[in-house]
Amino acid sequence: MRVLLVGSGAREHAMGWQLSRSERVKELISLPGNPGLAKLGPTVEGIVSTDVGAIAAMARIQGVDLVVVGPEAPLAAGVVDAVSRLGIPVFGPTRSAARLESSKTYAKGIMERAGVPTGGFWSFEDPGEAIRRIDSLVGPYVVKADGLAAGKGVLVTDSKEEAEAWVERWVGHGPIVIEEYLEGPEVSLFAVSTPGGVFPLEPARDYKRLLDGDQGPNTGGMGAYSPVPDLPEGLIETVMTSVVSPTLSLMEEQGTPFHGFLYVGLALTVEGPQVIEFNVRLGDPEAQVLLPRLSNNLLEIIEGAEPEWGEQAAVDVVLAAPGYPEDPRAGAEILGLRDLPDDILVFHGGTSVDGRGRLIVDGGRVLSLVGLGPTVTEARDRAYEAARSVSSPGMTYRTDIAGEND
Repeated sequence: MRVLLVGSGAREHAMGWQLSRSERVKELISLPGNPGLAKLGPTVEGIVSTDVGAIAAMARIQGVDLVVVGPEAPLAAGVVDAVSRLGIPVFGPTRSAARLESSKTYAKGIMERAGVPTGGFWSFEDPGEAIRRIDSLVGPYVVKADGLAAGKGVLVTDSKEEAEAWVERWVGHGPIVIEEYLEGPEVSLFAVSTPGGVFPLEPARDYKRLLDGDQGPNTGGMGAYSPVPDLPEGLIETVMTSVVSPTLSLMEEQGTPFHGFLYVGLALTVEGPQVIEFNVRLGDPEAQVLLPRLSNNLLEIIEGAEPEWGEQAAVDVVLAAPGYPEDPRAGAEILGLRDLPDDILVFHGGTSVDGRGRLIVDGGRVLSLVGLGPTVTEARDRAYEAARSVSSPGMTYRTDIAGEND
């Protein structure tokens, strides 16, 4: 079969790598893809990933048998709707179902109606009202853009002044959501929903802050690991029963059935697990540690099979461009990838090839280097050995990913 994969990040590279391992996938086409995906099959440039009509038309012209959508922006734009109208199988939620991520206010309302454990929230169109609400609260303060903001629409801070300044900077960009801060370790849990059933994936833990010790600004994610050994007993069953099942049942009842990957971001509070947010796709960098741990193939899971897991652990260290996340600087050559051992998985995120054929930095999160091993500690050691072998001027990474597992 021919598969069209929409997206260009390290998550999509990991998805494409998994899909291409299936003997049934004869050709993997990536739109727009990246240099890593280009090694797995043809890439399509010149079509924006949110141009739903062009993507659907291309899938029909190319005789594609399945379309898989990776990132949130094309899902929110309605790529799934446009492709399915042509009768082409497509994996991912519809535009209406994708509102679980594209609108924080909508998602919180669904949680409230479904009885999902989560923190309180307030939604504001008027920035003055938002600032007055912040002024009435005790920190830490959680301020979010209501819509998609490419990983830059969230602030968690102890400073009331910083929270209010964030609101003022966001004026003109859409509604603002203020949420109750949920105290406790965070963990990512995913479920896959297909017409064949709803199944959990293994948990993963990611690291949002730029610097060691969870310091610095929020990012899209600087690393992750799986499995997560310090979780409460029965957590997966609890989340499937109290979060995933009631949410998907409510979506079905209101005429917006959800098919695809549902990300549940959790805070493990003293009162039990509570939902921080929903996303409607695999996480990045969580996908880079979950997909290598699968014993069966991603294609089988998309078609309704229950995920099966190997015993190995995976640790992902993200290499970031200088200036990331505020002002990433592109153009520097990346060296050292050819010298990495074969058991290191390299997933491309912000890379491109210049006119001289050199691999260069072309985005904020440049590469995901994934080490595998029988334990998290051994997988981490391999990932960091790889990170020390790759060089590019100013490129940085955290040194404490999975460090709590010593």
